[in-house]
Amino acid sequence: MHIIAGLGNPGARYHLTRHNVGFDTIDFLAAQYRLDHFKPRHKALVSEGLIQGKKVMLVKPQTYMNNSGESLAEILGYYKADPSQLIVIYDDADLEPGKLRIRQKGGPGTHNGMRSIISHIKTEEFPRVRIGIGKPGPEMDLGDFVLSRFTEEERSLVNEAIERAALAVATMVCASVDVAMSKYNG
Repeated sequence: MHIIAGLGNPGARYHLTRHNVGFDTIDFLAAQYRLDHFKPRHKALVSEGLIQGKKVMLVKPQTYMNNSGESLAEILGYYKADPSQLIVIYDDADLEPGKLRIRQKGGPGTHNGMRSIISHIKTEEFPRVRIGIGKPGPEMDLGDFVLSRFTEEERSLVNEAIERAALAVATMVCASVDVAMSKYNG
């Protein structure tokens, strides 16, 4: 089983903010594959089902971004899953809005949600899908920026990226991370 986790913050206040593109992608996948029966478990909203015949669990941690690792460590432990079965989808301020970057493994960069996950599961060896949200101007703090909403033009680019991210995740589940990287990175 693949555990597909989208990072974000719970609550209406954070809905459709830059920091919630992981949640947005999980919602898109849930609608696409009719996996939208989320239940609260393991400090997360969880839905289980199939993507193209492969068993998956969609996860939206409810611990707030900076503590995402609590939920995912609990899920990995409960299901005795290897971190390589985890796919994390999250925002990246180092990428232009709408750009995708898929990796087999890697460090957290400046992302506190990823820092929490790596700290709790004790490895960087899990695949991830980063969705570009752009950088703030010099007048805006990064923390305020990631909690802001996209401009109309940026939202259009990001919505396309979310669709591509969903296709990339399905490719990762059904083929491999390498195939998804060659097809969707850029």
